[in-house]
Amino acid sequence: MTDSSALHPEAVPPQSAIPKADVVLPCLDEAGALPWVLDRIPDGWRAIVVDNGSTDGSAELARSLGASVVTEERRGFGAACHAGLLAAEAEFVCFCDCDGSLDPALLAGFVRRIADGECDLLLGRRRPEGRGAWPPHARAGNVALARMLRRRTGLRLHDLGPLRAARRSDLLALDLTDRRSGYPLQMVVRASDAGLRVAETDVPYRPRTGKSKVTGTWRGTWHAVRDMRGVLSEPPADAPADRAPASAAPTGTGAAR
Repeated sequence: MTDSSALHPEAVPPQSAIPKADVVLPCLDEAGALPWVLDRIPDGWRAIVVDNGSTDGSAELARSLGASVVTEERRGFGAACHAGLLAAEAEFVCFCDCDGSLDPALLAGFVRRIADGECDLLLGRRRPEGRGAWPPHARAGNVALARMLRRRTGLRLHDLGPLRAARRSDLLALDLTDRRSGYPLQMVVRASDAGLRVAETDVPYRPRTGKSKVTGTWRGTWHAVRDMRGVLSEPPADAPADRAPASAAPTGTGAAR
């Protein structure tokens, strides 16, 4: 049974126990959510807001709130995420949506678990809270992708959520090429092929601020699923000789244990 208290920021360990990290925040017209999101970044960490063509003043607002802002002119979720990864400098790099649906404060626990050697890539398994947090079509698309991922890699994951963390060097070594909605999936597939240990942990998922760019409609969701099938059709890469085959690490019940 899941301990509900582990799904909230109170479960985050003391800041002194956590290595520093950079948090990549892909952003397209998220001015309504940015103040809350940036306020939840752990103390001493750097927020990298990647503006992907916003017209609502998101970039200017992010700068005024102390974030580093990167401009990525090529449209696409993957393009924004990768631009943030290339701009990151910390040993650990985290990713979080910029719409207020996920709490970046929980990433402190993610990084500690990676630093402690529990896993190499940790994903947040979304647990919806509040009406409309996760529409049925979006859940259906996620279930389909999780099944396809299991067939392709053997990883028994339940979600490919955008809240995640890993070492920067590991992510750069994956040579990620997708610049659209397949980027998060390609990260997991190539991590598995490379022998990285992939795990997931429960996180609360709240109704987003503003309109979804991908999963707000059945059409958008299934277009994303279609795009990701291309990622799953990639031939497996040979894992490095010094790494054992990847497996999904035990699922946790919160951002920290």
